Amino acid sequence: MVDGGVPFPMVSDQGGRVGTVYGVYDEAAGVNIRGRFLIDPDGVIQAMEVLTPAVGRNVSELIRQLKAFQHVRETGEATPSGWQPGKPTLKPGPDLVGKVWEAWKTESAF
Repeated sequence: MVDGGVPFPMVSDQGGRVGTVYGVYDEAAGVNIRGRFLIDPDGVIQAMEVLTPAVGRNVSELIRQLKAFQHVRETGEATPSGWQPGKPTLKPGPDLVGKVWEAWKTESAF
């Protein structure tokens, strides 16, 4: 890393070729709007979020989602809303059908 730089490569998307593929290029303004895409090792988009420039993204939520997607990929379990590593997960299957509300306990954010 160069002093004052970022610890990852930065790229430019002049002309919006990449942004157009992901549907985040604003042709009239000539810029990409805020978008983030979580792409798994198989190249499949697992999550995406697009926000207007006036609203910032939540890096903590991005990291939580990355950990949740990694856990799901490794275990086949499902993670409930707000899940954090070490917290209970859901075991998908016929026994869960119609009973998610019993197994899926979340802490209120309000």
